[in-house]
Amino acid sequence: MARRNKLLTSSEEATRHQREWFAGLREAVAGGEPFALVNADAPQEIFRTMGIPYVVNQWWASVVAAKQRTGEYLRTLREHGYPDYSEQYSATSLASAFAEVPDPPWGGLPRPTIVLGETTGDASRKLFDIWEEQDGVAYYPLESAAADTVPVNWWDLMPGQWEAALGAPRLDLMVSELEGLVRFLETTTGRVFRESRFREVMALVNEQEEWNRRTRDLIARTRPVPLRVDDSISSVMIPQWHRGTVWARDAAKRFHDEVAERVAAGEAACPGERLRLMWIGRGLWYDMDFYRHFEERHGAVFVWSMYLAIAADGYIRYGDDPMRALAARFAAFSDQLYRPPWSTEWYLKEARLHQVDGVVHLVGEDARSGWFITETLERAGIPVFELRADNVDQRTYDLIAVRDEIDRWLTTRVSARAST
Repeated sequence: MARRNKLLTSSEEATRHQREWFAGLREAVAGGEPFALVNADAPQEIFRTMGIPYVVNQWWASVVAAKQRTGEYLRTLREHGYPDYSEQYSATSLASAFAEVPDPPWGGLPRPTIVLGETTGDASRKLFDIWEEQDGVAYYPLESAAADTVPVNWWDLMPGQWEAALGAPRLDLMVSELEGLVRFLETTTGRVFRESRFREVMALVNEQEEWNRRTRDLIARTRPVPLRVDDSISSVMIPQWHRGTVWARDAAKRFHDEVAERVAAGEAACPGERLRLMWIGRGLWYDMDFYRHFEERHGAVFVWSMYLAIAADGYIRYGDDPMRALAARFAAFSDQLYRPPWSTEWYLKEARLHQVDGVVHLVGEDARSGWFITETLERAGIPVFELRADNVDQRTYDLIAVRDEIDRWLTTRVSARAST
């Protein structure tokens, strides 16, 4: 087992902030404050502008999984007549609508008054429909649109040329839905949307993601890598869930500065680094030691995950119309991660940027176009190991078998390629 290094200061600070914030949220909700449960790919900036607190659905699932409690939540779903084998990452929180598990993580998830999610598939829509059936819960759905013309280099276009990258019809639809969301929230909560505040939020988000871009680029060009992907997740993602705040912007800067200090000092996550690996997919929340396991035997260190990379490339939007810029941030968000050629070309670009020798690709039951991602990387000469597992439901995950298979893959494919 690889030795666990001291946590980043930025990670410790972010986790402490999140715990304090969540405790305050629970207290506020108990006092009658409105509260939203939103998907990770939803326009959270609207809620930030209006002062409506929210929890990200997938963040809560990751907390539950890290505490090894997902099975209890899924069992609750099964006991209430719902499937426990579909969309587990998004469905975990739904169990809290029926019965909270004993001694729940972080005190348990409060019941939301509002739920927001994009209708990316039949199962996800049904999840939110069930939420809406609960007393006192209102649901606002967002459409999932597609485009005929796809820019291969979207990451270059999105910061300032997003209109050309996405097309007016797609943006028009998203803008109309966001304006409807504002009216819905004003009617539901009594809170007021102010454009001046909205512009402040959007500016802070751009500043935050510019720091994330600098950090991504710094890590990509540094050998040996100054930190592993699991070192960085809290430092990146907790501020992401607080986008549009001064704290989140400053937290992103602190993370960058801490990484820069490590680089300047010559610190290495794996001093014997021989192989650089890329992790494609959601975090394997119930087995975070996975990302360190292959260092001692193979010198293989995970240098990339989507969390910092999508923060760097997927959020920055400049323009005079803040609502249209926000629409541009989320109209194609799922495309960037899951739909070819948006996703495939981006993963290939990132693999080359980070000088990776191999890719571990998490492919779950709800995989969206996973075949195309693997095929694109393999055609480019980058070995890919497809890990068939769910990222929060460990019932189908055999830890020993998985690690043995990856050991063999590293020996027979990745090390052999890197030595030629």
